[in-house]
Amino acid sequence: MFKHKGKIIGSTVLTASVLLSGCGLFETETQKKIDPPKTSVTVEEKDTSNKTTEGKENTENTIKTELYLMDKNGYVVPQTLNLPKTKSVATQALQYLVVNGPVTDLLPNDFKAVLPEDTELSVDIKDGVATVNFSKEFKNYQPEDEMKILQSVTWTLTQFDNVKSVKLKMNGHELTEMPVNGTPISDHLTRATGINLDTTDVIDITNTKPITVYYIGGEEGSYYYVPVTRRVSNKEKDPITAAVNELIKGPSDQSNLVSEFMPDAKLLDAKYKDGTVTLNFDKNIYGSFEEKVISQHLLDALVLSLTEQKGVQKVAVQVDGKAGLKNDQGKKLSEPVTRPEKVNTGSF
Repeated sequence: MFKHKGKIIGSTVLTASVLLSGCGLFETETQKKIDPPKTSVTVEEKDTSNKTTEGKENTENTIKTELYLMDKNGYVVPQTLNLPKTKSVATQALQYLVVNGPVTDLLPNDFKAVLPEDTELSVDIKDGVATVNFSKEFKNYQPEDEMKILQSVTWTLTQFDNVKSVKLKMNGHELTEMPVNGTPISDHLTRATGINLDTTDVIDITNTKPITVYYIGGEEGSYYYVPVTRRVSNKEKDPITAAVNELIKGPSDQSNLVSEFMPDAKLLDAKYKDGTVTLNFDKNIYGSFEEKVISQHLLDALVLSLTEQKGVQKVAVQVDGKAGLKNDQGKKLSEPVTRPEKVNTGSF
């Protein structure tokens, strides 16, 4: 069951709508991607055609790429689209963030690009740093979109295996602050900067640290996962437990997001070994389901949230110390779950 602002939304409705609409949130284990490799930024392929037949994916000439686009509520959200194969997928990914650019006909419903129209750019990757040089058109954006542009560019580029951080230039000159609203830019932008920042109820931000978790956005027939960076107390020593507790707490009442965690669910303990986190919950993790059935959407949110943390590769779930659970689609959770290669893989 989804909870949001005191309302409960039936998860069976969500599951059915996702299946009927054909929009995959994850590339699931049915595709046998147990440990999928990250996308390389040096794809070798001569054919760059992006012509596809409606309703079919020309997978031979395309590469799945996460574009961090803006939804109708202003959240920066990864959407996986099939882009033409090219040797410069990092440059191409940013080109597909330009308003009225090549992404236009591929945009999911209620999503829009974030970079100003007619912006030209180049990307140079060296020693893990992607340096982006924008044309003067880059400064033609609304002040309220400044942070969203920074987040979109940073998170889109850092999906690639050989990009650890990002530097920005405009007309060849390094940017130390954004050109419209003056947001300071660090030497190396990383995902640690956060995304869709939520400081609700934070009184003293200096005594907190960021944790990024995934909630659910969209509406029936077009649900998707949204990364949100919350602030937790510096006293929280275990980031894994902190992230799980933020998921249980759920999104802020002011947001348009939902969670499938019930508020009375409790994490009993969390263990980490060799890249795998094992989470032991009480029975309230089942929500409205019968015992030993875990919502797949709840599991997806857990995996996405925890694998954002350094060193975490897989997540296993137990209830009262016992494994052998099933998801709400009847699939037995016999192995720890790995983060999917791409997120929000459907087109709505």
